[in-house]
Amino acid sequence: MTSATSGRGQWSSQLGFVLAAAGSAVGLGNIWRFPYVAGESGGGAFVLVYLVCVAFIALPVMLLEISLGRATQKNPVGAFLAVRPGTSWRYLGYLALVTGLGILSYYAVIAGKVAAYCVSYGQTLVQGGAHPYHGTSLSTVVFFAVFLVLTVLVVVGGVQRGIERWSKILMPLLVVTMLGIILRGLFLPGSMAGVQWFLTPDFTKIDGRVVLNAMAQAFFSLSLGMGAMLTYGSYLSKRQDILRCGVWVVVFDTLIAILAGLMIFPAVFALGQNPAAGTTLIFQVLPEVFAKMAGGTGIAILFFFLLSVAALTSTVSLLEVVTAYFVDELSWPRSRAVWVVGGATFIVGIPSALDMAGVAPYSSLTLVGKTGFFAVMDFLWGNLSLALGSLMLCLFGIFVWGLHRAAAEIESSAPFFSSLSGTWRFFVRWVCPLSIAVILATLFGL
Repeated sequence: MTSATSGRGQWSSQLGFVLAAAGSAVGLGNIWRFPYVAGESGGGAFVLVYLVCVAFIALPVMLLEISLGRATQKNPVGAFLAVRPGTSWRYLGYLALVTGLGILSYYAVIAGKVAAYCVSYGQTLVQGGAHPYHGTSLSTVVFFAVFLVLTVLVVVGGVQRGIERWSKILMPLLVVTMLGIILRGLFLPGSMAGVQWFLTPDFTKIDGRVVLNAMAQAFFSLSLGMGAMLTYGSYLSKRQDILRCGVWVVVFDTLIAILAGLMIFPAVFALGQNPAAGTTLIFQVLPEVFAKMAGGTGIAILFFFLLSVAALTSTVSLLEVVTAYFVDELSWPRSRAVWVVGGATFIVGIPSALDMAGVAPYSSLTLVGKTGFFAVMDFLWGNLSLALGSLMLCLFGIFVWGLHRAAAEIESSAPFFSSLSGTWRFFVRWVCPLSIAVILATLFGL
């Protein structure tokens, strides 16, 4: 396998990779999606199953994806071609590119809405009055565009000066802000009931639906199957420990998800709201919680600010996956690649933005059993494509690259892994593909 070229870029340190990759994983999936799925799935029961799924299903796949990236030092398309020149498996790389762009196109819409809430609460704090944001079609598109531009400005700086530098700033800021909100919520009377509900598993609530929700959330949260971990792994030097990097990314991502629950559920319980409110938990239930809380406007600003930070670290990785292809395979200058991909993402995302604003026909579109352009995109790219991509990655590792080669790549910088290699290969060969196949069957209603 070839080494990274000097013009392509590498992480300056293992910490840089961990923070950037954790930033890719940490995002709306942790702070928006994880709490509402946990709320719908029994609280502590879901959290327990989620931890098991992360450790025994998601982590093995992540190590495979990172090791393929480091071994080839390529983007998703180039990685498969480097292992098997001319192979049709390169289309799995193209699927990763399309998936990344597809997810970014609607993910940035939500991120823009989060930023709009932050600005709106700021205006409320300065001017007084009620929280004014209602999401017109124009404002939704404008905030979507602004968030995409912020993402482009980070990625255009490159691996070290752009992604790594900003990850080292944004990720610690995210954790500190979350801890501040958690401490404020824990002082509310009745908040400990929320802590107990969230962290104490009720084993009677664990059923097939909870298990499937936990597996799906683990893959979504850790950015698996979209080429992000492969791309970020390709910027690792041969000296940096894949095993340690992968474990720390999982630990950091899981910690943020748990902190998100501790931010939300104690306050929800203390103020008598419904923890099983679903997708409306962040944008409808929490504003009601903030309205009843002393100093709630300031807390709301902090909350939506940190949610914006988390979203930015994820949109950066999504944009980088597609950018890396144009830089590696077509030899485009990074700046041209970033702006072109960013512009294409904006065009693709406009229907999702108009759906979010309630504009027909986008909000009434019905396809694959989903209503609304946004919901259709989320199903196709955020659920179906991620699961399919993860499954095909496992099959590529098993039948084409060879799990012994993947294990050797991991062992080259982590000799201790040799004692775990057999167990890891068992999970990647059997447990992970079968689990992902179950997710896919559920998505198709089988």
